Amino acid sequence: MSTRFPFTAVVGMDDLRLALLLNAVSPAVGGVLVRGEKGTAKSTAVRALSDLLPPVAVVAGCRFSCDPASPDPGCPDGPHEAAGADARPARMVELPVGASEDRLVGALDIEKALADGVKAFEPGLLADAHRGILYVDEVNLLHDHLIDLLLDAAAMGSSYVEREGVSVRHAARFLLVGTMNPEEGELRPQLLDRFGLTVEVAASREPEQRVEVVRRRLAFEDDPAGFAARWADEEAALRDRIVAARALLPQVVLGDAALLQIAATCAAFEVDGMRADIVMARTATALAAWAGRTDVTSEDVRQAALLALPHRRRRNPFDAPGLDEDKLDETLEQFKGDDEPDDDPDPQGPGDGGPDGGGGGVPPQGDGPDAAPESPAPDEAPAPAGPGAGERAAVKAAEPFRTKMLSVPGLGEGAAGRRSRARTEHGRTTGATRPRGALTKLHLTATVTAAAPHQKARGRSGPGLVVRRDDLRQATREGREGNLVLFAVDASGSMAARQRMSAVKGAVLSLLLDAYQRRDKVGLITFRGREAEVALPPTSSVDAAAARLEQLPTGGRTPLSAGLLKAHDVLRVERLRDPSRRPLLVVVTDGRATGGGADPVALAARAARLHAAEGTASVVVDCEAGPVRLGLAGDLARELGGAAVTLDELRADSIAGLVRNVQAEHATARRAA
Repeated sequence: MSTRFPFTAVVGMDDLRLALLLNAVSPAVGGVLVRGEKGTAKSTAVRALSDLLPPVAVVAGCRFSCDPASPDPGCPDGPHEAAGADARPARMVELPVGASEDRLVGALDIEKALADGVKAFEPGLLADAHRGILYVDEVNLLHDHLIDLLLDAAAMGSSYVEREGVSVRHAARFLLVGTMNPEEGELRPQLLDRFGLTVEVAASREPEQRVEVVRRRLAFEDDPAGFAARWADEEAALRDRIVAARALLPQVVLGDAALLQIAATCAAFEVDGMRADIVMARTATALAAWAGRTDVTSEDVRQAALLALPHRRRRNPFDAPGLDEDKLDETLEQFKGDDEPDDDPDPQGPGDGGPDGGGGGVPPQGDGPDAAPESPAPDEAPAPAGPGAGERAAVKAAEPFRTKMLSVPGLGEGAAGRRSRARTEHGRTTGATRPRGALTKLHLTATVTAAAPHQKARGRSGPGLVVRRDDLRQATREGREGNLVLFAVDASGSMAARQRMSAVKGAVLSLLLDAYQRRDKVGLITFRGREAEVALPPTSSVDAAAARLEQLPTGGRTPLSAGLLKAHDVLRVERLRDPSRRPLLVVVTDGRATGGGADPVALAARAARLHAAEGTASVVVDCEAGPVRLGLAGDLARELGGAAVTLDELRADSIAGLVRNVQAEHATARRAA
């Protein structure tokens, strides 16, 4: 086994270390979600935690880690009445982003189950993680069907494997720890709520601390065993403190005053449901035990709120998690009990800045000489003459709204999502086929139909069905996939009227919100002046696209052909990178073409026909305004072979009530051509 980087040797990241240690003290806290930029040692800190956890007592020979004191009566390896007990180190099981369903929940031998009635079950990662840690690196990239299985197991504390009436159940209670880079996309709210605590990590901006990080990392890589040996005493001391805190935890008293503060805080921040209150109570109790106290103080409640609420408070989808600490302090002060001490009497309690301390919440953004300048106010005057002459400052987007669903025609095989029809592992059954490789979804009727004619020749004499490998049939299913939604936004002078551009940005923001909910990748191209530029290459980080859109200035001519050609280049590259993810091109424009050559209208039409020739699904959002309309956006949509919708028709609740499905519009346009 390779040597892990010692937990106590991690530099900085006080919030992360505190959150992990609190879960080590009280697994009931519910795990940790670690958000942060790449290269901040998120995974290093998480993996180091497992070496600090006390050993686990298990039933001898049980593959499902049953507790000898209270074995699971339904354990597939049971019953365990006369079994002995063993002790083993606590496990940290890693779930790869690309894992299969069978690898996660386990595999059931369908052939034996049908022919012999035997439940031959091979445990998966959920069984391995029982009474330990399940760690998911890049958890935001995990496929939806695996997330659904995780949610079920986390909610019920058990895992079910069911295949056509044959089922196996086993206990699966684990500490869920995930790391993610928000730039690559956010988590579904249901999974986000399953993490007890969340912390934000960022690389230190202090040169001395960065030097120490590099020094320790190089020393570890040169001699892992020797480096770990130098930190052995600190590791042992921290391990002993965890054991002591676990022993003290049942004696900690959570008084009515602290409970009132917890409830008032959750109500003040309008969190959904009651899970936040319960997690805060468990976290505050663990904080008291960690500090060696048997009473929960107001400071414990405050620290628990900073760790348990940022990802649960109500916020817009593109807002980063965080907590208003002034509002938190006001709420705690308002509901502070009369007998509550003013200060934390324990000098070694949470917040001491050591390896177990931390301030909670989101790390402050830099405000020193290297900090980014503030964005100009929406009503700021236009920039002076120069290279950007004629450019207008960015305006704020209008309030987003729920949009109609735009989908890609045909049947795809891309990444799981919620937009277009696709052949998937999950969904409604549409047929059966011979399995290629391991059987994952049995089509029972087709299997029985294939085996039935051969029963006499196979010498069937009993009630069991004689099934061979060639009889098995895989169910084919239809579900939904996520697509690449590429926005090409006209930011020229013809779109620059303040109210009009605000409405346009609001519409694009609404479409981005729809893409976020449907698990799409998005890209953003803008065109104005003389050229088009890729404001955001295709990414899963929809909030990054929203941020770029918010900062988009307007002005200049309308190089429509340049925008379409740039979109063509981006889609060509993406087809090579991710051929299974089908694209949807969304062009947001009034259809005018006033730049890019001697005949800009003809050039734009030629560029549009390039997309039509390759079968790219497209929709044009018509932003033309005023009493006199030229219908240029509709002409562009016909050249693209796609649909055209106005800003009003884009709304799901518009009076027009038209269902603008790209598939129907695409087919109609091609028939007309």
